[in-house]
Amino acid sequence: MGHTRWLNEEEKRAWTAFTTAHALLYRRLEQRLKRDFGLSGLQYEILARLSGAPDRELRMAELASALVNSKSGLTYQIGQLEKAGLVRRRTCPSDERAVYAVLADEGMALLERAAPGHVDMVRELLIDVLTPDQVRALADGLGEASRRMTAGPGEASPPVADGTACSDSGSEVGADPGA
Repeated sequence: MGHTRWLNEEEKRAWTAFTTAHALLYRRLEQRLKRDFGLSGLQYEILARLSGAPDRELRMAELASALVNSKSGLTYQIGQLEKAGLVRRRTCPSDERAVYAVLADEGMALLERAAPGHVDMVRELLIDVLTPDQVRALADGLGEASRRMTAGPGEASPPVADGTACSDSGSEVGADPGA
């Protein structure tokens, strides 16, 4: 049995501040997205990630990994967004196992309406209350923690995508093809 390294007062303060700020910020962002646009925080992130991807599409497995979400959870969310006409799914003719989420024009339009208020709220509640040095320290510290958690035990860096891409237009898929 190993020796537990309990958190000292400053470490406890940092941990409590992080968990509280994260919960409060996420709750406020989620409430506004639901009220104003009918989106959950995860659905907004899906639209945002797709908007920044080449051709506004990502392989479902890659999207799930980027969002730190399960493939089945992402499949459900994509299904909800698909029903709303915000995204569509397509397969790759050269790899039938690959399913892509594609941001529809309607999804891009909704994101363009939602993003300004979302960013304003992130600024108001987090970014603008910190000094530039605090923002940098937050980004560096949480970035390193995320990198280590993504890499997993004993790995030097996060797993890299296999680099295979499907440039073919593919075909539409049904309601629940899996991820």
